[in-house]
Amino acid sequence: MAGTGVFAELVDGDGVFKYYSSGEWKKSSSGKSVPIINPTTRQPHFKVQACTQEEVNKLIEEAKTAQKSWAKTPLWKRAELLHKAAALLKEHKVPIAECLVKEIAKPAKDAATEAVRSGDLVSYCAEEGVRVLGEGKFMVSDSFPGNERTKYCLTAKIPLGVILAIPPFNYPVNLAVSKIAPALIAGNSIVLKPPTQGAVAALHMVHCFHLAGFPKGLISCVTGRGSEIGDFLTMHPMVNCIRKQSNDLVELYLHCPDVLICGLNIFCCCFTGGDTGIAISKKAGMIPLQMELGGKDACIILDDADLDLAAANIVKGGFSYSGQRCTAVKVVLVMESVANALVEKVKAKVAKLTVGLPEDDSDITPVVTESSANFIEGLVVDAKQKGATFCQEYRREGNLIWPLLLDNVRPDMRIAWEEPFGPVLPVIRITSVEEGIHHCNASNFGLQGCVFTRDISKAILISDAMETGTVQINSAPARGPDHFPFQGLKDSGIGSQGITNSINMMTKIKTTVINLPTPSYTMG
Repeated sequence: MAGTGVFAELVDGDGVFKYYSSGEWKKSSSGKSVPIINPTTRQPHFKVQACTQEEVNKLIEEAKTAQKSWAKTPLWKRAELLHKAAALLKEHKVPIAECLVKEIAKPAKDAATEAVRSGDLVSYCAEEGVRVLGEGKFMVSDSFPGNERTKYCLTAKIPLGVILAIPPFNYPVNLAVSKIAPALIAGNSIVLKPPTQGAVAALHMVHCFHLAGFPKGLISCVTGRGSEIGDFLTMHPMVNCIRKQSNDLVELYLHCPDVLICGLNIFCCCFTGGDTGIAISKKAGMIPLQMELGGKDACIILDDADLDLAAANIVKGGFSYSGQRCTAVKVVLVMESVANALVEKVKAKVAKLTVGLPEDDSDITPVVTESSANFIEGLVVDAKQKGATFCQEYRREGNLIWPLLLDNVRPDMRIAWEEPFGPVLPVIRITSVEEGIHHCNASNFGLQGCVFTRDISKAILISDAMETGTVQINSAPARGPDHFPFQGLKDSGIGSQGITNSINMMTKIKTTVINLPTPSYTMG
């Protein structure tokens, strides 16, 4: 149970979850707390500390000091501690899953899977880090025209310093460890600012790292209102790298996803709001950026596609976790000749989806906030006014929205372009492959897409033509496995994630050149 057993020290006498600093769980001097609203009941369920700027400043200073010692810790020792944390995450999957169910209405089975997947990610990262960081590069000068062999160049990867990690609400544990583990194996320290919805699950995750025995001050977790500590965190002069990913910088800048600022380098991963990412990039000026900013993932169905396979993936890709995923199927572009058959197959599968409580492991559970539900409803109303065909009756109770398939959607409807982040899926009928590619590429987003066809040659040509970071062939869009590269084009982001890419991103190259008095050649 959350906040009990080995997690009892996370809760103060008033039932408010503490923040983590200097290897200890602490109450904020502010005396204030931030409520976490249960999406199902729409009532406060947990409370977390509302930390002050002074407390944030202190823990960042401690992180700076701790990082200097940690950078001198052997790679094998860093990996050993990460493996311990990974085992603890799996051991305590039940209380972590309970938090996810109550905070973000994630179905119980998926919540437990997130905890286990996070442990696997940490272990893989430990192994990959030893390999990636255990190798350097040796160069000689005479490979460049006009030079003798008088210079030996040695390069190595060194840590950036203090990493600020800001995960999103929809995967507050997995997308936190996807930043924490690469940062730690690379020799950095971590300051975690979890999303409000998902904060308690993240605090339980951090306690697993605490129990693993990481040095004091190396890992911190600060909670509070974005309006009070958001700018202070992201603009702090001692922060060397910020990794943010989510659909939640509307909370940290108003609701910010996943940012990553390295020294004077800002990396924003997984923003589901492109406007926020653009605003941060303008602030960054000449600073390098890495961002993932959400998507409008298109699913193109050719007339030779396996329609049963396509329908199964459309329902899984479009409605799992109520569509609250950056990589969810967001629009179906189907050839007119097979559209009727496909829509009937999808309708039949949608009818089998269970709708209800996350505790009951329902397929469709409440969306995270009332404002999210209101936004989704606005898209539905617009589609109805403009003549879309409703394949099911639109139903909503509080934050719970029943799954809805909209057929005969036209480009003048908002749902054709905007990301609902909910269980509503539009179908646009097309008369040519070129029309489908055009619609996909006309979007401001370019995270992922997919194409269904039995002709692999056509699939490759369409994949090459789609302006997206990833194209799945005969499967729905997905982030992962977690070691795969993950990136977006256009307003969906800059740069690439994935375990190896993340490790490299949180390091910089250090070069040492040995100058010889005379040319020297190995004679064999």
